[in-house]
Amino acid sequence: MPTPDPGSGWPAQASLTGEVDREGPIWKQGAFRRDPWRPSPAGGEPGASPVLLVKARWVAARESLLSRAAPIGLLLEGGERVDDIADDLARFALIALNFAKFSDGRAFSTARLLREKFGYGGELRAVGNVLSDQIPFMRRVGFDAFEVHHAPTRRALSEGLIAEVRLYYQPVGAVPGPGTRAWLRGSIG
Repeated sequence: MPTPDPGSGWPAQASLTGEVDREGPIWKQGAFRRDPWRPSPAGGEPGASPVLLVKARWVAARESLLSRAAPIGLLLEGGERVDDIADDLARFALIALNFAKFSDGRAFSTARLLREKFGYGGELRAVGNVLSDQIPFMRRVGFDAFEVHHAPTRRALSEGLIAEVRLYYQPVGAVPGPGTRAWLRGSIG
């Protein structure tokens, strides 16, 4: 996660992670946690706590939000472009990508672009319809936090039953040496 400037007024990084809470909605760093981020009100001032803005609000109020001392997060819907705000990505301590429905995978592509093309290093959170069979693939493209309300998925995460994808066919990561099956890749790390 990007480290704020000492004079930025951002709270300590630990406060952006959220306290461990079995009933909390956010799965991050191996535990469910409270969510310290609040959705921005539709109008008016966003307040002094970490706030999650929709892209339209960021674009419309960018200049006034730049002077804000508290951390800012960005909520993107499926299909929203990020290249037009690429220069601002480092300003966001959190980018949340919404999975509006199970069959809409556009947030996977956006996550990969954020991590690989734009080098975004902050928290990347999956929100919306987050289900257990998608989480290994979400992790693979760079998600490190998940807002989970689906009871079976919460249980699977709590019990450590969601496996990592270690072998895949897409050309992501280091290319194997000569004499190997170039189309079969192992995960990095």
